[in-house]
Amino acid sequence: MIAEDLLNQMIPPLKVSDSASKAAKWLEEFHVGQLPVLENRQYRGLITEADLLDHENSDQPLASVPFGFANVHVQHDQHFYSIMELAIQNKLQLVPVLDDRREYLGVVTVGDTLAAFGQMPIAAGQGGIIVMSMAERDYSLTQISRYVEENNAKILSAHVAQDEHDPYKIRLTLKLNTADLARITATLERFGYIITAQFSGAGEVSEGEQDRFDALLKYLSL
Repeated sequence: MIAEDLLNQMIPPLKVSDSASKAAKWLEEFHVGQLPVLENRQYRGLITEADLLDHENSDQPLASVPFGFANVHVQHDQHFYSIMELAIQNKLQLVPVLDDRREYLGVVTVGDTLAAFGQMPIAAGQGGIIVMSMAERDYSLTQISRYVEENNAKILSAHVAQDEHDPYKIRLTLKLNTADLARITATLERFGYIITAQFSGAGEVSEGEQDRFDALLKYLSL
């Protein structure tokens, strides 16, 4: 599941021309600790309760209020794990989502992300997920399916997106009907595929999976 699938349309953005008092009212009304601020359709950052407490003149526009998080956002096609990690790192309740022109699309809340997390096989204890990075010319779902099926497994769903770390590559996320991923990943790697992440719903938890769970639990305890 990717960011654009999780957009929360109930939380509106503020504009740089809005007053500090309006921002304070909306933060209280929508029960959030941050709200995005836009200039036209361009994302400029997040205004927080702390920013407003440090600003005495409530009638002044937000353009005159120092606020941060201008570089804290995700692209519309990023995996929801990226949203969760960004929220944890910055102790945020929501993360802005931008399109390919870096224009604002909306926000994804931590609650929405956790709901998506709960629907994934790793949380439900069923199946597993493999994330792969490859050049577009190397992508063949038919071929990859054959390697998976040779290991007595099946692909339940597949999602292709631009690799946010390399514009010349794509990211393929596979949802499988088995939690035993070791033989499958070994086969794929033997044929030159790069596995960037894997998540299993049963069996021994890998170090990377444990790090994600630890980060999530740490966030929930804040």
